[in-house]
Amino acid sequence: MPQAIRLYETGGPEVLKLEDVDVGEPGPGQARVRHSYIAVNFIDVYHRTGYYPLALPSGLGSDAVGVVEAVGPGVTDVRAGDRVGYLMGPQGAYSDVRVMPANVLIPLPDGVSDRTASTLIMKGMTAQYLFRQVYPLKGGETILYHAAAGGVGLIACQWARALGVTMIGTVSSDEKAEIARANGCTHTIVTSRENIAERVRELTDGKGVPVVFDSVGKDTLQASLDSLQVRGTLVSNGSSSGPVSFDALTLALKGSIWVTRPAMAHYATPRSHMLSMATELFDLVLAGKISSEPKQTYALRDAADAHRALESRQTTGATVLVP
Repeated sequence: MPQAIRLYETGGPEVLKLEDVDVGEPGPGQARVRHSYIAVNFIDVYHRTGYYPLALPSGLGSDAVGVVEAVGPGVTDVRAGDRVGYLMGPQGAYSDVRVMPANVLIPLPDGVSDRTASTLIMKGMTAQYLFRQVYPLKGGETILYHAAAGGVGLIACQWARALGVTMIGTVSSDEKAEIARANGCTHTIVTSRENIAERVRELTDGKGVPVVFDSVGKDTLQASLDSLQVRGTLVSNGSSSGPVSFDALTLALKGSIWVTRPAMAHYATPRSHMLSMATELFDLVLAGKISSEPKQTYALRDAADAHRALESRQTTGATVLVP
């Protein structure tokens, strides 16, 4: 019988429960997808802890790849046998098989395996909207990117290199610094022993950077603001260390700083836009400019262990579950 991770309360990893589930036939506008790999993203932790509230009980996970088993009436975008991935739609990716809206499914191109795609759908699309839409990089810029050895970070390193962007990346250890540089990060800052803002000023001849991409949040907010040029942009795209808050006057005192808190849903809709984002990403993969494979693999039943590793910053790159 198909199984899925469910949660009935918010809390630590122990609230994740593996259960048998009934999966019916797809209705109008729906498709049934059997998963081959399921991505673990930090937003899943936000949902599990209640930082991003869910209506409970609920499934978990928004990002997976697999094959379409059946489609319901009116579905023309995909058909049975298609390899697909998705990052939108209702929670419930932590499962063997599920029925879901067909209009969120992204066809996977030949030449990109399910294993590779499982690390790219959410993480690669995140790099796309950060670098190509939120703050469009044209090449030649110097940027600061936090958590450069993370799942999105390693793709961002490669994308920056492909664009001709000088990327300064923060990491928590020398081991992660080596991994980030191997993926295209120009300079690394090891936060356990280096002052972020001081090092950024050294690397930019005192000017600072025009943009900071900060998914860490509370622990790096001050350093991010102190690293920016006058009228620079802080892209606050996550808060793994805790939420950020500041007085508006601070933005003026730091140099009339712009701040944005982007969300994927506002950049990956409508469907045509989502598909064009995926095309740009997959074209770079097929051209050999972005390479990505899971760094950590867990069985679906061990989803709680995957969350523990992610939260303790023991991971590098992408983590996936296998049904």
